[in-house]
Amino acid sequence: MQNSGKRWFIAIMATLVHLCLGTVYAWSFFQGKVTETFGWSNSQTAWTFSIAIFMLGITASWGGINLPKYGSRKLALIGSVLYSLGYIISYFALKNESLILLYFGYGIVGGIGLGLAYVTPVAVASKWFPDKQGLVTGMVVMGFGLGALLMAKLLAPIFLNYFENSLPKTFLAIGIIMLVFLPLFANFLSMPAQEKTTEVSTEKVNPLPEIFSKNFIFIWVMFTFAVIAGMIFISFQSPLLQDLLKAEGLTDQLSLEHKGATLIAMSALFNGLGRFVWGSASDKLGRINTFRILLIVEALVFTGLIFTKNPMMFSIGVCIVLLNYGGAFGVVPSLVKESYGAKLMATMYGVALTAWGVGGIIGPQITAYMKDNFGAEAGTNSFMVALFLILIGILLTFFVKNDKKVA
Repeated sequence: MQNSGKRWFIAIMATLVHLCLGTVYAWSFFQGKVTETFGWSNSQTAWTFSIAIFMLGITASWGGINLPKYGSRKLALIGSVLYSLGYIISYFALKNESLILLYFGYGIVGGIGLGLAYVTPVAVASKWFPDKQGLVTGMVVMGFGLGALLMAKLLAPIFLNYFENSLPKTFLAIGIIMLVFLPLFANFLSMPAQEKTTEVSTEKVNPLPEIFSKNFIFIWVMFTFAVIAGMIFISFQSPLLQDLLKAEGLTDQLSLEHKGATLIAMSALFNGLGRFVWGSASDKLGRINTFRILLIVEALVFTGLIFTKNPMMFSIGVCIVLLNYGGAFGVVPSLVKESYGAKLMATMYGVALTAWGVGGIIGPQITAYMKDNFGAEAGTNSFMVALFLILIGILLTFFVKNDKKVA
């Protein structure tokens, strides 16, 4: 057994890295403000977030495959710096009202940083805790889910208030904060002693047969659909709630923004807890059984949301969906490791995260399209699309095999 104190310290550092990276999930806090301030459409603005999540998924895939070659600490440090620079570049983009530069800074540079830094904490924690896979990987990715809470209720409000609602200066301040703390936390991410030699090993294990197997494709597709369902809310939960509140007669903009930020914070808490709770539960229930249960619960919630426009019910629904969305991220790392073994874990998990990238484009753009074209029915239409995809995902869980491997 590894040194208990050291491995828990590394697990905490990994969680803090994810906490900082997870601030990207507070994008809906900025979505309405950016759209209204600069006159861009919902779809144009949402592409900023979509590009970031797409680059996250693709780069995490590359990072997982190349983790043994470059080492965990190096990838985490590079990713931390790039994510911070994404906010700093966004300062210049917003100051000059350049949508293209915003795509480049927040989307491409920040997204690449997210991908490089995201996959490493999960892989490192998995190596340090072979005996508590679901518990510890759930704890680490819980940090990512809680990042939106950190941003929506602390960082963004503090800086917006201090800089008198200046979006450019707020993004710059956030970037500087990230540049100070993220590399500090990332510097502690190292593999256990017996694993370090494998980080630079020349041994090759061909993952292609497994990547293109029917079983992995099913896992990838059901994960993609779970991501799309969550992203429908993550990208637009604040604007969608504000629309419902306006329909009930609330017109004070500060109150609307406060309630939107509160929902982001609450759903972030559920997102984070879902990663921990469902990840831990999967140790006892089994990975596929757990994934099936959380998708069934999501299907019931989306069905209910289609038939109600009550702001409170909407908020409860968002929290439950994000609890289960987070749960998917808590289950997948252990599912992949059990299905494909420790040697292929980083590679296969990295490839699985391309589902996050694809879902990160489709989910926000579904809601953006609905808001730009269907007004008050935007939410209902988005929920129907999500329900359809989730039902397919439930069906796929019955075709996935989870034969445990430890090598």
